[in-house]
Amino acid sequence: MSNGSSYDAMFSGIIGRDYDMLQRMSPLSAEMSKIVGRAVKHYADKAGRPLNVVELGGGTGITTLAILSSNDDMIVTSIDSEPTMQNQAKENLKQWVDNGRLFFKLDDAYSALTKMADNSADVLATAYTVHNFEHSYRERVIEQIFRVLKPGGQFINGDRYALDDIFEHTRTVQEEISGFFEVLIGENKPDLLEQWIIHLFNDESENHVMREGISLKQLEEAGFVDIALNQRMKVNALVTAVKPI
Repeated sequence: MSNGSSYDAMFSGIIGRDYDMLQRMSPLSAEMSKIVGRAVKHYADKAGRPLNVVELGGGTGITTLAILSSNDDMIVTSIDSEPTMQNQAKENLKQWVDNGRLFFKLDDAYSALTKMADNSADVLATAYTVHNFEHSYRERVIEQIFRVLKPGGQFINGDRYALDDIFEHTRTVQEEISGFFEVLIGENKPDLLEQWIIHLFNDESENHVMREGISLKQLEEAGFVDIALNQRMKVNALVTAVKPI
């Protein structure tokens, strides 16, 4: 991943229309997938050995590709509960499947994690998945992530972390919605716009919204250390945390 332009070409070429639309609607979300990949690369470079990486919510493979591209030795298990998107990922990333570096599990996050052994993953990486969970389910998933990670393993999450300043958060979300209208009305896609607005209302509902301060405290209570919120871009941020040795 040393050449940014060639990486971008591969990224857009493999993912195709999904990535192009994401870049236009929510450029910060598209960038976050790359940021997660760079965070995994940083951990892999320090570890200096092949890694076992678990990805939650692989979707069509946008973040999966960023993770796989970060290191030539790691093995990635990508988990998603939506077969339509996962089938797209299997097609998009077939070369890594054929090379034995990528495996898929069709399951929800909590169920998949409970089937994994204690201390079995070096990294648990994810982008724009955890914020979709209802609060109590999210808490159970975080506990399972901690259990599955090896001592010294890292949780890497690029996601929607709502600002603790509710006024500023509301203003930022309003800007985000305005961008959706600009792109999707211009593309004459009112049905897609409707679905994104419905999804965003779900994200912002009281039983789902992932507020920054509460979320970092939740990681601390689960047992994580070295918890850091990095590279905030409006409602988007990278959070990393380490399971103590």
